[in-house]
Amino acid sequence: MVFLLAGRYYAGFIHRNLASDDSRPTPAVVKEDGRDYVPSPTQVVFAHHFAAIAGAGPIVGPLFAIVYGWGPAWLWVLLGCVFFGAVHDYTALYVAMREGGQSLAVVARNLFGKAVFTLFIAFTIIMLLLVTATFLNLSATALVSRLPAKDIGLSDHQTLLKTVTTPDGRILAQVGGIASSSVIVITIFAPLVGFLYLKKKVNIWVCSGLALLICAFSIYAGFLFPVMLGGPASWIASVLPASMAGAVTAENLWKLLLAAYTMIAAGIPVWLLLQSRDFINVHILYAGIVLLVVGVVIGGLTGMSMNLPMTNVAEGTAKIGFMWPALFITIACGAISGFHSLCAGGTTCKQLGSESSARTVGYYAMLLEGLVAVLVICVVCMGHDKASYMSYAFPAAGASNPVLAFGVAVGRVMNAGLSWLPPAVGAVFAMLILEGFIITTLDAAVRFNRYLFEELWATLFQEPPKILKHYWTNSGLAVVLMLLFAFNNSVLSLWTLFASSNQLLAALVLGVVTFWMVKHGLKYFYTLIPAVVMLATTVTMLVLELNRFLHMPGRVPPAPVPWDLVVADVAIIGITVGLVAMSLKGIAEIVRGRREVARAAR
Repeated sequence: MVFLLAGRYYAGFIHRNLASDDSRPTPAVVKEDGRDYVPSPTQVVFAHHFAAIAGAGPIVGPLFAIVYGWGPAWLWVLLGCVFFGAVHDYTALYVAMREGGQSLAVVARNLFGKAVFTLFIAFTIIMLLLVTATFLNLSATALVSRLPAKDIGLSDHQTLLKTVTTPDGRILAQVGGIASSSVIVITIFAPLVGFLYLKKKVNIWVCSGLALLICAFSIYAGFLFPVMLGGPASWIASVLPASMAGAVTAENLWKLLLAAYTMIAAGIPVWLLLQSRDFINVHILYAGIVLLVVGVVIGGLTGMSMNLPMTNVAEGTAKIGFMWPALFITIACGAISGFHSLCAGGTTCKQLGSESSARTVGYYAMLLEGLVAVLVICVVCMGHDKASYMSYAFPAAGASNPVLAFGVAVGRVMNAGLSWLPPAVGAVFAMLILEGFIITTLDAAVRFNRYLFEELWATLFQEPPKILKHYWTNSGLAVVLMLLFAFNNSVLSLWTLFASSNQLLAALVLGVVTFWMVKHGLKYFYTLIPAVVMLATTVTMLVLELNRFLHMPGRVPPAPVPWDLVVADVAIIGITVGLVAMSLKGIAEIVRGRREVARAAR
């Protein structure tokens, strides 16, 4: 109800303040080129934007943050989404559209000059590398995930899911393999759907029906032929020297294959894979959200309760850090996320057919993501007791596995709320939801980094070398650097730095939007306040994270210093100081200029 009221009244206030005008042609119409600028139906753009912004963030972030208790996590999602995140997304998309479909970095250049532009792009590239590395690791983990059969209510002799038996006799269900097959099938059919709705102008609802059939077929194929890549990985390892064979795992093989896919998707026309694949996949996401709502509501009516504590600040502080700033960083997507501005200024603003559609796509897509985050909090707290939750999210030994934590919780809640639905089916659907969110964000983020590298070379060189202008060069650079971070760090170690830089980008973007509004004589208090709050929160967290990285060798057991993360952290802090200093200087010059104009007028 809160989200509906916010969309109706608060988004309406912003819409009126921005003076949106559908008579003005959008960049998609003016610059249509069939590759990046492609005017598309609002439903298609919404599906692409929502699938791209959601990613794993509204699932993984709240799942980790529940360690502070579900109360603080729920409250931050609710307030943050309405007054911070949705405002950020809507205004960033609108400004990017009004500025000719350019990124917010270009808008910053127009406001503050070349130096700010260069620093802004450098910061954004680093942040996107952390985003893509984090999501690449999560995606690969999801695609090879195996669950103990007993955890999802399966007997040793069931035939619903394909299973493997470990050397110690445990029977594991190959839930990740179903998601793998689904991803492959949807990717194969994506160009066909894009061709139908964009080139042949087939009715969008007909294409939506076709997308539903493709989704259903992809899931059915997954149950019959789950793709785990264990066999190919074993064969490759057998022909390599022993020193190299250990690195060849199914998970690492998936990382390489996904990296190759994202490199291709980042270079070809946006409708061919990126947009059309998102359009198909979002139907699974929509269905998943509906099932989560039904499961939570019916589960609550039939006696299920929140098994995790409402407040657990002391333990949360021990696991992650002080609640401020850590809680507000751990939950990024779902409350506020700077990555969304990259989607807005990267692909979405180049597809809008009218200015008013920016409200529908920008504000409402963020509200839907906030709903996902609330549902995740409910599902995890209803589906796990404290011991079960901690064993997956913060295990005493081994790496955390938020993917399996979410899958198990959904399976249990779905079965309790819908008794006819086996826990195994609910767990599989959870994996499909999570993988669908991750991979749609992953390929979009690599494409955004391609754009940013192209803009960076154009700024650094008066005439960039021909090779640096080619999209395959910049896509390849984005992919190689993504793999460097992904292979060297785990999900949990990447998450806090990714989330900190992500929230910091949101603060910087809100600052740029605020100054754009000042320049155009618009009200700006609703962007300035969240900008200041998030700037203070994220800079504090980056300093704390740097201290944590440097003191890892002193832990018991000791851990090596993650120098790649240290360098990234220091670079982000340094760039932020430079951006803030230059921006304040630019603001002072604007104020000085206006005073001079006022004096001359008197």
